[in-house]
Formats: sequence, structure tokens, C-alpha cells
Amino acid sequence: MSPVRRCSRTACTRAAVMTLTYVYADQTAVVGPLATHAEPHAYDLCDVHSERLSAPRGWEVLRLAPDPAAAGPSPDDLVALADAVREAGRPAPQPEAQPEPASVREGARRGHLRALSSD
Repeated sequence: MSPVRRCSRTACTRAAVMTLTYVYADQTAVVGPLATHAEPHAYDLCDVHSERLSAPRGWEVLRLAPDPAAAGPSPDDLVALADAVREAGRPAPQPEAQPEPASVREGARRGHLRALSSD
């Protein structure tokens, strides 16, 4: 499991729950659900700092609400996990032994190696 990401604000030790990104071309600050991994040009914020955020004068703040369904595993995820566990618990099928052709006969054996000769 990956470590908990902390709020990007100085001296804040709370866990990050939202990610802030700036869209400079549109003069917009976007606060949305926590990104799946840390980005160099994004800021992870705790719940307190994400609520208090203000943007520069003339900029718009766009707040994207987190999707509650994405917070935990879905029923499909649980079924897929159960299927994977069930499949991993099954014994692997043993390959059927292939008969050697009549034209090949076993020669001398040395350790785990064997020499085959065809006549």
C-alpha cells in the first residue's frame, strides 16, 4: 500500500483529499478529487485547505465534487477479485505426455540431460 499523501500547504500535516491544478490559459483554478498519483504541477490539499482556497483576482475557481461511487470498490471489482482468487486456487492443468515418434530413440543419459538420436 502506498503512503498517505499529505497536504501541500506549508506546515499542514493533514492527509490530502483533493487536488488543485491551474489552467493558466483559462485563468481557472480546478479543485477536484485526489489524483491517483502526485503530479509535479498539481497541489494536494486537505479538506480544510481545499474549502478555504481562493484564486487570484479575475480567476474562476471550479470545484469538482468527488464521485461517491468511486470511493470504494464496486460490486464488479469484488466479483473480479473473487474470480481471480478462485482461479489462483485451482490446480494448474497438467500437459498430456506426447509420445515420441518411432524414428527417434533414446540414446545415452547423463544427469538430467539425454541425447536423442534418429535412425
